[in-house]
Amino acid sequence: MDSATHKLYHMHGIDSRDHLNLYFSSKMDMIFGDDSLKFPMAHLHYLLSSGRLAGAFLIDISLGSPIHQLFSASNCFTEIVVLKFNEKCIMELTRWLHDRTGAFDWTHASAAAVELEGKRDQLHEKEMQLRSSIKQILKCDFIQENITAPVDLPLADCIISASILESISKNEDEFMKNLEKILKLLKPGGKLVLLGVLDATYMIVGEEKVHRLKLNEDFVKNALCKLGLVIDYCAVQKRRNVSHLADYGAGFFIVACKGE
Repeated sequence: MDSATHKLYHMHGIDSRDHLNLYFSSKMDMIFGDDSLKFPMAHLHYLLSSGRLAGAFLIDISLGSPIHQLFSASNCFTEIVVLKFNEKCIMELTRWLHDRTGAFDWTHASAAAVELEGKRDQLHEKEMQLRSSIKQILKCDFIQENITAPVDLPLADCIISASILESISKNEDEFMKNLEKILKLLKPGGKLVLLGVLDATYMIVGEEKVHRLKLNEDFVKNALCKLGLVIDYCAVQKRRNVSHLADYGAGFFIVACKGE
């Protein structure tokens, strides 16, 4: 399929449950665990436990409805606002947040978080802690300058952005503009945690090929620096699976500080 026919996440949406089952579940045939779950969770735990990420208010803006990246974050950030592009993803996350029948099972992710923290006996407490920390789930729109309008959020101490920019940006100029809009939500001195994939052009969700902008490490770092951020931490992990579902070459995890 030609890249011009790939679906755009923010315009066409995705099946949120298919996305979770394919890339984030505990199913035996889910081969992306090392890349999509273990890699970001391990680095987030390290940075949070070492005090390199701190604050009270966190905004998460991530592709689909994953929350694995928030279990460790809830140890520090007592107020979390999650931004989503479409109602399906909002409904998916709301179902888990209120522990409703049919909610996606995140036990494997909360178990991984307490394992990292050395608190294996606190699995239930970990899920309750995250549910308590998530204060709002809001719809966002990158066509607007204030992507959360009409809601005006306070500036965040930290923003986690996972796989969004490469999914909503058709080219490098749009990537820069969309990154700049995210940074407007971050306070001076705050930290941006940027997660994504390199050398990708698509991912498959259900029957659809979803667009991804092909990025390299140098471009991502230069984009952050051009917008006045200082990179504090960077990790890149080469792909550890073989699958036709996505064509990325590596995953990246970058933390950058916004200038005062």
